[in-house]
Amino acid sequence: MIQAVLFDLDDTLFDHQGCARDALAAVQQSHDTLRATPFETLERAHAGFLEELHSDVMLGRVPLEDARIERFRRLLLAAGADANPELASALASAYRETYQARRRAVAGAAAVMAEVSQRARIGIVSNNLRDEQQEKLQVCGLDRFVDALVVSEEAQVSKPDPAIFRIALDRLGVEPARAVMIGDSWAADVEGARAAGVRAIWFNPLGLPAPDPDAIVRQLNSFEPVAVVVRMILEHGD
Repeated sequence: MIQAVLFDLDDTLFDHQGCARDALAAVQQSHDTLRATPFETLERAHAGFLEELHSDVMLGRVPLEDARIERFRRLLLAAGADANPELASALASAYRETYQARRRAVAGAAAVMAEVSQRARIGIVSNNLRDEQQEKLQVCGLDRFVDALVVSEEAQVSKPDPAIFRIALDRLGVEPARAVMIGDSWAADVEGARAAGVRAIWFNPLGLPAPDPDAIVRQLNSFEPVAVVVRMILEHGD
């Protein structure tokens, strides 16, 4: 019997990509050079700069606000625009404002968590900052279902390191064999969980091919219909 369900947050329960896309579109429309750049090009560059700076923020090498401004300075340079600090700061603020206004849960996530919470403990395992992730959970109304929130900022270890999964399970008081992890990243969530002795379910809404086709890993393409998804999660170990 499954006693604990671990979830990734961004792009599993929380629609980070959708919010980021909305925010980047708003930024693009505010600047002539960015407007002239194909959105797909901007989106790829933005995602790359975000990933590059994320580890520095997690390790405390760069303050979060500085990293946000630097991300848009690099984006402006990549688009061939003037990258003065004042403009980069203004774009970072515009992005943040739109992102926060558009925050939302992935369809079906709240209903699935509500059902799962009646029969198992729930943990969130995220490579991010605690305040950021706690606020997302609260805004989306998901925090009331969460028994433990474990983030890399506090744990000082990140997925796919199995240690972060063990920290979550210790807080929940559940053995790895009685837990399941659900997340959208094959490398971080699936491989990390399996290395910790935890069964994994790959959240794969785009229907991408599995990076390791020989691995026996169940997939979810959606959190709906809720009853079917909950049954799959909680019977995963049977």
